Amino acid sequence: MSTLFILNDPPYGTERCYNALRLARALADRGGAVRVFLMGDAAACAHKGQKVPQGWYNLADMLGAIARRGGEIAVCGTCMDARGIGAEQLVEAARRGTLDELAEWTKAAEKVVVF
Repeated sequence: MSTLFILNDPPYGTERCYNALRLARALADRGGAVRVFLMGDAAACAHKGQKVPQGWYNLADMLGAIARRGGEIAVCGTCMDARGIGAEQLVEAARRGTLDELAEWTKAAEKVVVF
Protein backbone atom coordinates (compact mmCIF):
# COMPACT_ATOMS: atom_id res chain seq x y z
CA MET A 1 0.00 0.00 0.00
CA SER A 2 1.28 3.49 -0.79
CA THR A 3 0.71 6.28 1.70
CA LEU A 4 1.44 9.97 1.27
CA PHE A 5 1.96 12.07 4.38
CA ILE A 6 1.56 15.82 4.03
CA LEU A 7 2.94 17.74 7.01
CA ASN A 8 2.21 21.42 7.64
CA ASP A 9 3.05 22.17 11.29
CA PRO A 10 6.37 23.43 12.67
CA PRO A 11 8.83 20.73 13.71
CA TYR A 12 8.70 21.55 17.40
CA GLY A 13 6.09 23.12 19.66
CA THR A 14 3.40 20.63 18.71
CA GLU A 15 3.70 16.88 18.30
CA ARG A 16 1.88 16.65 14.97
CA CYS A 17 5.01 16.19 12.84
CA TYR A 18 6.49 13.82 15.40
CA ASN A 19 3.38 11.66 15.37
CA ALA A 20 3.12 11.76 11.58
CA LEU A 21 6.70 10.56 11.21
CA ARG A 22 6.21 7.87 13.83
CA LEU A 23 3.29 6.53 11.81
CA ALA A 24 5.18 6.87 8.52
CA ARG A 25 8.08 4.88 9.94
CA ALA A 26 5.76 2.20 11.32
CA LEU A 27 4.20 1.78 7.87
CA ALA A 28 7.62 1.68 6.21
CA ASP A 29 8.69 -0.98 8.74
CA ARG A 30 5.75 -3.06 7.55
CA GLY A 31 6.77 -2.81 3.91
CA GLY A 32 4.47 0.01 2.89
CA ALA A 33 5.53 2.56 0.28
CA VAL A 34 5.79 5.88 2.12
CA ARG A 35 6.19 9.40 0.79
CA VAL A 36 6.45 12.49 2.98
CA PHE A 37 5.87 16.01 1.65
CA LEU A 38 6.80 18.85 4.00
CA MET A 39 5.15 22.20 3.42
CA GLY A 40 4.53 25.40 5.33
CA ASP A 41 6.33 25.45 8.66
CA ALA A 42 7.00 21.71 8.34
CA ALA A 43 9.73 22.57 5.82
CA ALA A 44 11.99 23.16 8.83
CA CYS A 45 11.64 19.48 9.82
CA ALA A 46 14.23 18.65 7.15
CA HIS A 47 16.76 21.29 8.22
CA LYS A 48 20.06 19.57 8.98
CA GLY A 49 22.05 20.22 12.11
CA GLN A 50 19.12 20.21 14.53
CA LYS A 51 20.28 20.17 18.14
CA VAL A 52 17.57 19.14 20.55
CA PRO A 53 17.72 18.56 24.30
CA GLN A 54 18.88 15.13 25.49
CA GLY A 55 16.01 12.67 25.36
CA TRP A 56 13.97 14.79 22.92
CA TYR A 57 13.04 13.54 19.46
CA ASN A 58 14.94 14.81 16.42
CA LEU A 59 12.76 15.09 13.33
CA ALA A 60 15.71 15.23 10.93
CA ASP A 61 16.86 11.85 12.28
CA MET A 62 13.32 10.50 11.96
CA LEU A 63 13.21 11.53 8.28
CA GLY A 64 16.49 9.71 7.75
CA ALA A 65 15.05 6.55 9.29
CA ILE A 66 12.11 6.70 6.88
CA ALA A 67 14.41 7.22 3.90
CA ARG A 68 16.56 4.24 4.95
CA ARG A 69 13.41 2.14 4.74
CA GLY A 70 12.76 3.25 1.15
CA GLY A 71 10.61 6.30 1.88
CA GLU A 72 10.79 9.46 -0.20
CA ILE A 73 10.91 12.92 1.37
CA ALA A 74 10.32 16.17 -0.51
CA VAL A 75 10.14 19.71 0.84
CA CYS A 76 8.02 22.40 -0.82
CA GLY A 77 10.43 24.69 -2.65
CA THR A 78 8.22 27.76 -2.27
CA CYS A 79 7.99 27.10 1.46
CA MET A 80 11.75 26.68 1.66
CA ASP A 81 12.28 30.01 -0.09
CA ALA A 82 9.82 31.78 2.21
CA ARG A 83 11.78 30.51 5.22
CA GLY A 84 15.26 31.10 3.82
CA ILE A 85 16.10 27.40 3.65
CA GLY A 86 18.48 26.45 0.83
CA ALA A 87 18.73 22.97 -0.68
CA GLU A 88 22.20 22.61 0.87
CA GLN A 89 20.62 23.02 4.32
CA LEU A 90 18.37 19.98 3.95
CA VAL A 91 19.17 16.64 5.52
CA GLU A 92 20.56 14.09 3.11
CA ALA A 93 17.25 12.19 3.07
CA ALA A 94 15.24 15.18 1.78
CA ARG A 95 15.18 17.15 -1.43
CA ARG A 96 13.47 20.23 -2.81
CA GLY A 97 10.02 19.44 -4.20
CA THR A 98 7.27 21.19 -6.14
CA LEU A 99 3.51 21.52 -5.96
CA ASP A 100 3.27 19.65 -9.27
CA GLU A 101 5.16 16.77 -7.67
CA LEU A 102 2.79 16.84 -4.69
CA ALA A 103 -0.14 16.68 -7.10
CA GLU A 104 1.38 13.61 -8.79
CA TRP A 105 2.13 11.95 -5.46
CA THR A 106 -1.42 12.64 -4.30
CA LYS A 107 -2.90 11.17 -7.46
CA ALA A 108 -0.74 8.05 -7.18
CA ALA A 109 -1.24 7.42 -3.44
CA GLU A 110 -3.70 4.86 -2.16
CA LYS A 111 -4.01 6.84 1.05
CA VAL A 112 -3.24 10.47 1.88
CA VAL A 113 -2.74 11.48 5.49
CA VAL A 114 -2.50 15.18 6.39
CA PHE A 115 -0.98 16.44 9.63
